[in-house]
Amino acid sequence: MDAINTHQVFDWLWSSGQLSKADIDRLPEFGIEAVINLALPTSTNALPGESELVTGLGVAYVQIPVIWEAPTIDRLREFFGVMKAFEGRKVWVHCAMNMRVSAFIYLYRKLVRHEPEADARLPMDMIWFPDETWQAFIDEALKQLSQQA
Repeated sequence: MDAINTHQVFDWLWSSGQLSKADIDRLPEFGIEAVINLALPTSTNALPGESELVTGLGVAYVQIPVIWEAPTIDRLREFFGVMKAFEGRKVWVHCAMNMRVSAFIYLYRKLVRHEPEADARLPMDMIWFPDETWQAFIDEALKQLSQQA
């Protein structure tokens, strides 16, 4: 795959940075049934026409634009809902660099799947250590959403 920071999290879940057209063409090889994009359509490395390329293969496409400088709990909840909607299917989640995605997947693994901390932190710890903005977002999500579980 051309996409930076590509990781297979589970046999049904992959994450990466921005997919190329060649990457999208390969999604059927992996049995991918849905692509979730957390980047904005205006991201510097966004692929024009990505949704059409993905859906043209018969693969579902959902874009949840997460502003890099201002991630929100509402977007995280939306992500959790989409992940629930695609349960039992093979999913590829990407953003520009797999930083937003790895943080959202960490929170998904921790808050929804209730995995141990060390497991939940992968692949995030392999990709980056969240900056101040993202660490504050993660801390707030853990605080708010753990209380609701």
